Amino acid sequence: MSDLQTLPESSVKAFSLFDHAQATENGWALGMNILWSLDAFKAGPVLLPECYSYFGYVSEGSVDIWEDSARLNLSQGFYFSLPGPANISLRERTHGLLIGEPEYHSFFQVGRIEHTGRLLYIDGCTDSLLIPPIRKGDPCLNLLYFPPGIDQTMHTHPSERIGMILSGHGVCITPDGETDLKPGMLFCIHPEGKHKFRTTTSEMRVLAYHPDSDFGPTDQDHPMINRTMVNGVSARNIPAIHTPDL
Repeated sequence: MSDLQTLPESSVKAFSLFDHAQATENGWALGMNILWSLDAFKAGPVLLPECYSYFGYVSEGSVDIWEDSARLNLSQGFYFSLPGPANISLRERTHGLLIGEPEYHSFFQVGRIEHTGRLLYIDGCTDSLLIPPIRKGDPCLNLLYFPPGIDQTMHTHPSERIGMILSGHGVCITPDGETDLKPGMLFCIHPEGKHKFRTTTSEMRVLAYHPDSDFGPTDQDHPMINRTMVNGVSARNIPAIHTPDL
């Protein structure tokens, strides 16, 4: 409790949990995004509307997703993104999450979660950028890995962090108190909400969606243009040959 006594008071709500048992097809509005539990779609196939792109994860069971002629069955441990309109259909005993990003056209991507992150983060934690921004500023999906014995520095984020506890156990500490975390929990860290995570004897893995980023390619800075050489000079530095705005 000593952590809580030293925290400055804040009127910003830092952390919220969402109950799968209360899930509906309307989802939960979080800023401009919508969070759904996959439990809400068990009644049958659902058409996901065109005005969103969708980021999801299957924590148990399997999901059929299809967009135009592309159709995939994803089992436990797979994450995905796809633009609307698209269809989703759950098999029995399926759980997971789905996040809607408005007015954004994602790629149709799938992948399988690894155990730890590939990038160093803070205070002994690691992170993997599962679905990177298509352009600088675009949304991204991340895996966070917390080894046992982690006590993070208190920090904030400028936008929502929406996600799920994938495995292990830990605690989220905010100015409002401590919340025990266990697999399957859906959460949102609210913008500018002070928080930190702690683990003791167990590791913890967390899926986290960011609605924006300060990282990613631009028209003048991406691997193809940077590594196209004209007489030894990168095309990035030759504006005269750049494709004009479309």
